[in-house]
Amino acid sequence: MRTKDEWKQILEETLPPKEEHVARNRAITAYYAKWYLQKPDLLKWAGMASFASFQVGVGLALAAMLAAPDMMITTAQPDKEENILDLALKLPGLALNVFFSIPVALHDAATRELLRNDLDLIKLGNDEIFNDIGWAHLAYIEEGLDAIKANASEHEREYMLRGFQIIDEGAKMLDDPEKRAAGEKQIFEGNISLLRQEQLQTLPPIFARVTMLGRVFSSVGSMLDFASAGFGSGGRVSSFSFHFGNLTVIAGMRSITNAEDRWEWIEQDMLPAWKQVEASFAEGSGLHRRLVAMANQEPAPLHQVADLMNTLYPVLGMKANPFAPVRA
Repeated sequence: MRTKDEWKQILEETLPPKEEHVARNRAITAYYAKWYLQKPDLLKWAGMASFASFQVGVGLALAAMLAAPDMMITTAQPDKEENILDLALKLPGLALNVFFSIPVALHDAATRELLRNDLDLIKLGNDEIFNDIGWAHLAYIEEGLDAIKANASEHEREYMLRGFQIIDEGAKMLDDPEKRAAGEKQIFEGNISLLRQEQLQTLPPIFARVTMLGRVFSSVGSMLDFASAGFGSGGRVSSFSFHFGNLTVIAGMRSITNAEDRWEWIEQDMLPAWKQVEASFAEGSGLHRRLVAMANQEPAPLHQVADLMNTLYPVLGMKANPFAPVRA
């Protein structure tokens, strides 16, 4: 039976170096998607994690674009003749414009702080979650629960080991028609325990080091795009800032870096959204195709990226998207 270090080494040898953060993120996302596709009845956390890791990649790409000050415009000023209602309707966009225009005015300070320090922490969180939970998924798939029991450390027992134990107990109930529903419920609860491992054990020390500016940036950018699973999947976007409200997030009243806020969003919005889209999973379904694409590290189609950025650019206070394709 392999040791934990050996499991981790197997994974690390297949990943790009840590300094190649975009390529490494794609490889981590691919692992999550592959694990879910191997055991969709059991490894629910891996399915959710593939979407979360993919969104980290989107954040890395957006941060790189924000690093170029010539792509930004100065903060828009409201017209003096606008009435209060018009101004109120535009306020969320103006607030985002102010926030994302800060790197232009303070390029040598705020942008460096955000895009180097905070971005490094976002990348670190992506790596640490994979380092903490990835080995256990590989061990469970290849050698079963005993491989995790033999290697789990003290801080992994409360949530991660217990989570896999609950999943394994539920798996044994799936073949019995009378117990299948109870087994499925138990498996989902076990995967929530894995979610607690990353959210309550792995991420808090990292998020505690994020700056105030980084907290807003990461909160606004935190979403899981289950809608990308395709038409008919029942999927939708689960967004931290949509859940609590853009103004609340921008004002710092709610933050993805706060464990209580983060878990409230997960329980009330993210998990219900995942259950909704996962109910559509089947060979050839929209969710299946989306996960296969992530497992193969396929980029999103160019026209989808362009359409998304065309939507985001005005909100972020940027110039017209220079990457938009010319349409006939």
